[in-house]
Amino acid sequence: MKSLGALKTILMEQEKCCKALVDLLQKERAYLIDFEVAEIEELTKGKDTLLLRLRLLEEERLRLTAALAAGPGGPPADVTLRGLVDRTADAELSGIRLKLVSLAQSIEDLNNFNRHLVDRSLGSIRCATGFFQAFGGLRPDRSASGALVSRET
Repeated sequence: MKSLGALKTILMEQEKCCKALVDLLQKERAYLIDFEVAEIEELTKGKDTLLLRLRLLEEERLRLTAALAAGPGGPPADVTLRGLVDRTADAELSGIRLKLVSLAQSIEDLNNFNRHLVDRSLGSIRCATGFFQAFGGLRPDRSASGALVSRET
């Protein structure tokens, strides 16, 4: 099965990309805690590139999986990776699938934790902004351009 070999290659590449994404999310967590804005921006660019690569790999995986499912011995609806593992009884394919499931769970957990950090940071900023506006707000002795205006009498 030539398509099965190609599918395994795509899945192993997805696994590498998912591991790289986990590493990036762990770095992002550290940068969020330390509030390193420049590093977060640079990391975001890397995440975007990696996510684009993962989308392309996923499209290819879906195409190959559909081709395998449409082949002899399988109904066309049997397009899931689990279904292919059950049908082919391929131990390597099963191992790759389990690694991908584990990586997906790790990515979800890290994303949720990072989202929580961002939400708390935004809450702190809103609270501080409200505090400063309550005790100062916009003062009439300052111009809109930020320059100080003196009040001489």
